[in-house]
Amino acid sequence: MSLPRKPFCILPLFLTIFANLELIAHPKSAPDYNTLVYKGCAKQSLSDPSGVYSQAISTLYGTLVQQSSKTRFFKTTTGTSQTTITGLFQCRGDLSNVDCYNCVSRLPTLTDKLCGKPVAARIQLLGCYMLYEVAGFAQISGLELLYKTCGGSSAGGTGFQERRDTAFSTLESGVTSGNGFYTTSYESMFVLGQCQGDLGTSDCGSCVKTAVQRAQVECGSSISGQIYLHKCFISYSYYPNGIPKRSSPTSSSSPYTPTSSSSPDTQQNTGKTVAIILGGAAGVGFLVICMLFARSLLKKNDDN
Repeated sequence: MSLPRKPFCILPLFLTIFANLELIAHPKSAPDYNTLVYKGCAKQSLSDPSGVYSQAISTLYGTLVQQSSKTRFFKTTTGTSQTTITGLFQCRGDLSNVDCYNCVSRLPTLTDKLCGKPVAARIQLLGCYMLYEVAGFAQISGLELLYKTCGGSSAGGTGFQERRDTAFSTLESGVTSGNGFYTTSYESMFVLGQCQGDLGTSDCGSCVKTAVQRAQVECGSSISGQIYLHKCFISYSYYPNGIPKRSSPTSSSSPYTPTSSSSPDTQQNTGKTVAIILGGAAGVGFLVICMLFARSLLKKNDDN
């Protein structure tokens, strides 16, 4: 009896291997705009025995998430005259509609998890934030400091503060002419600023100027810092070896401090090395399996 001819799918197997090699050699960096920056939860909890506030907040969340696929800022009011709730969301100005939606859609669950159901809450991620306030909640100044962080390292050498302040000056003028959002770089200094979407040009400029002054005083010679006021925020990072591409204003990733000190070339070469090793091992493994399968068929044919 002749040996049954069954085609070995070696080509598809190796195509699969090389497809996986491509993913390993060129991994896609996950965007970090979903990283939590801070939470703001009012101390007073909602008194809601009938559940009307919970329903109003749920409706508010649904509207905000829906609108986040169309725009980067939206503010609305929901509920009845007795249960009026105002809420808004805003995405960073360089996020796409898809990224904005993906960022905002996380906020309702995070708010419930981190704050519960207070009379007011605000959750800030790197790429977006959402807040709601029940009618009658005490308002705060748009220049109120909500959160700050300064890099632990200090810039060495001379001229750092001059470069930082020049970049800040450009940021102050740029944000007022850039529809409330602006990024720029100057001599290894990257800065970003954004105002709340319903803030007028003059108020936006004043807010960013105040944030810059807070950064200069409170962060001093720190190589990075973030200042979040109620109506605006700024961020700056200093890169002595040059601003990496993924932190440029046109990058889809975050403009904040990189998560790795490795250069893109080093990461790419390392990925290729790993891909070659894994690919070779996978190829040998598939070849051994095919040979064992053929041997089994031959032995079965001889027995018959």
